[in-house]
Amino acid sequence: MLHAILLTMVPEEDAEDLLQEVAVAALRSLGTLKKVDRFPAWLCAIARNAGRNALQDRRQRRSVPLAEADSVAAPPDGNPMAADEVLEQIRELPECYREPLILRLMLQMSGQEIAHHTGLTEGSVRVNLCRGMKMLRQRLQHWEPEL
Repeated sequence: MLHAILLTMVPEEDAEDLLQEVAVAALRSLGTLKKVDRFPAWLCAIARNAGRNALQDRRQRRSVPLAEADSVAAPPDGNPMAADEVLEQIRELPECYREPLILRLMLQMSGQEIAHHTGLTEGSVRVNLCRGMKMLRQRLQHWEPEL
């Protein structure tokens, strides 16, 4: 789940490194966790913060190319779309839609599971998934392959 959250912000190779940073940060600040039942949401918050920091650093260094990936989706015209291109389209969405979409599409989590793990309400998750999917469909519909 943390990997999926990080993928909404950074390329896969960066996400792998950030997972280790998240684990270290969580271990160091475990004493600050007040409610044990909030552990999943707490971990997600640490991952989000690490991803945002990495994204900020990456912007300052002027973007790193995405990793090559196999085709995973096809827009309406039937041309295959590479996974990195789909992820890039998701990364272009507003932040509130990116994470629930990745958790739903990649990890096949239910709305209730996403709410539990992210600390959002189930209603917010439903709205964010609905709006995010609508925006993603529009982006994919207008996608043109790079030649």
